[in-house]
Amino acid sequence: MARTGEINIIKKIGGKEETRRFLENLGFVAGGQVIVLSKISGNMIVNVKESRVAIDRDMANKIMI
Repeated sequence: MARTGEINIIKKIGGKEETRRFLENLGFVAGGQVIVLSKISGNMIVNVKESRVAIDRDMANKIMI
C-alpha cells in the first residue's frame, strides 16, 4: 500500500485479463504515475493521468508499485 501524497510508478497490473483491461481503461498502465489522494478503510481515491479515480481495496491490491 502506498502512502498518501507520494508519487508512485506502476510496475505491473495483476489479476484476470478482464480486470487488467478495466484498470488499463481507467489509466493504470505499467510505467504510469499514480498518487494516493485519500484512504478510507482500504478504499482510496487516486490521481492517475490527471484524473481522480476511486478504487476499492481489491482493485488497489492488483496494482503493483
